[in-house]
Amino acid sequence: MANFEELDAAVSLAEQMQSDEGPIVLINLFTVDPADEDALLAAWAHDADFMKAQPGYISTQLHRGIAGSSTFMNYAVWQDVESFRNAFTHREFQRRISDYPQSAVARPHLFRKLAVANHCVA
Repeated sequence: MANFEELDAAVSLAEQMQSDEGPIVLINLFTVDPADEDALLAAWAHDADFMKAQPGYISTQLHRGIAGSSTFMNYAVWQDVESFRNAFTHREFQRRISDYPQSAVARPHLFRKLAVANHCVA
């Protein structure tokens, strides 16, 4: 089972899931022992299959650090916090968390796009 750590010490994922915003982006940083990388990828793919069938799911993309890094980043877009919360707290998803290797550490956090003049749109 993956161990969970907060990405932001000031605001927990549980606090974020009480919000009523959308659309949102889940960023989940994973670290894992190099020997467990295949198990992490298998567990993540299994979870992704479940999530993409849930209401409010839009897309996901897994990234891996370069140069032999064992750090992975999942970027998932959701219609709103409620949809993510319903999927994340679903009994089946919670059961699937036990499929992650013991060395895996997950740091999920929710974000929203920002508009910055001349650079990006919300």
